Amino acid sequence: MRRSKRSSRHGNRERWLVSYADFITLLFAFFVVLYASAQVDKRKVGKLALAFQVAFQEMGVFQASTTQVPLNEAEPMPFSTVQAIENKERTTTLGRIVSSPKSSLGSGGGTGKEDGDLGDLQAELETALAPEIQRKEIAMSREPDGLVISLREVGFFESGSAVIKAASHVAFDRIANLLRQREYRLRIEGHTDNVPIHTTQFPSNWELSTARATEIVRLLIVREGFNPNRLSAAGYADYHPVVSNRNAEGRGINRRVDIVILGRAIADRAMVPSGAEKEAAGRNRENRQLQQ
Repeated sequence: MRRSKRSSRHGNRERWLVSYADFITLLFAFFVVLYASAQVDKRKVGKLALAFQVAFQEMGVFQASTTQVPLNEAEPMPFSTVQAIENKERTTTLGRIVSSPKSSLGSGGGTGKEDGDLGDLQAELETALAPEIQRKEIAMSREPDGLVISLREVGFFESGSAVIKAASHVAFDRIANLLRQREYRLRIEGHTDNVPIHTTQFPSNWELSTARATEIVRLLIVREGFNPNRLSAAGYADYHPVVSNRNAEGRGINRRVDIVILGRAIADRAMVPSGAEKEAAGRNRENRQLQQ
């Protein structure tokens, strides 16, 4: 009886030791799983943080992060290093698609110089045309296309006519003299109000606006001696108003011919006036002086 009891107690102790070992093994495995999960979550959190911080940095909200979060346990790399690489790749990709606005304005093509020249020209024109501007016969503005000189109908055309008034030739000559000194390309645009016109000469506002634009072009070539290669003409009828057509004052402002100063002319032989053109311009100036 004593041996059987002793054997029973010994067997129970061995079974307990085996169960304890199994428990330790399971506990170790449990902590290994927890550790591995923590590392996976750590990488996931790092990747999520990368996405958020890169997005906010592109919006200018956050500065570059200095957080050292390894994203790959096999080949650990600090998070800030990965972020710097990705930001560099994104910047390079965007640079291939869109050039910097500052570089476009500040270099290549002389845009800054032309803007300066247009500013000087505008100041000279405003001084030379001060009486007409004060009487609201001429208006000037800077538009995306360039500098715009608006010759309003009240100062330059009779109602429904495309012939420039004789009294406006003096002001027109002052404009031409300043434009002649620079080789800017010019687009002449005719505009009307929204009141329909229907005459034998002008069946609609399209014909009237186009005729006024080509009249200015004709004067610049024949009277002022401009090279035709610098000029173009367009008629827009009433489809490009600068103010509302609801009242008489607005309609009067919209009835105009715009001289749009676009930019430098192409410097080639075709742009240089021939000897005959120079002689014609000289004769025109002499005739104007005699008339005055």
